[in-house]
Amino acid sequence: MTKPKSKLKAAVRSTSRSTSKSKTRARLAPSSLKTTMRPATKHARIIAMLRAPAGTTIAAIMTATDWQQHSVRGFLAGVVRKRLGLNLVSEQTDKGRVYRIKDGKASSASIDRVKQAA
Repeated sequence: MTKPKSKLKAAVRSTSRSTSKSKTRARLAPSSLKTTMRPATKHARIIAMLRAPAGTTIAAIMTATDWQQHSVRGFLAGVVRKRLGLNLVSEQTDKGRVYRIKDGKASSASIDRVKQAA
């Protein structure tokens, strides 16, 4: 006698599952993480400091982000040059070494590294 009940329950369960699964979900279009950048992040602040005509020093980035010197250098080499493929130039001035993002094309070596990473 228990078998008809279990079959009945299974039939009810299967119909309720099929009706709940048949509903379509509205999905948002996938957004590209590389193209959209949130303005309040540390990365965005550093990029803005580097894009300024006067450029910035490692000490200024350290105070803006509360990072240590080796973390700033790693960010400049790994993210700015390699991952983003930006043309980061540095020059020695009376204030010390100043880094800035130079407009124009990045070096061919950094472009090749960005292609390999993708």
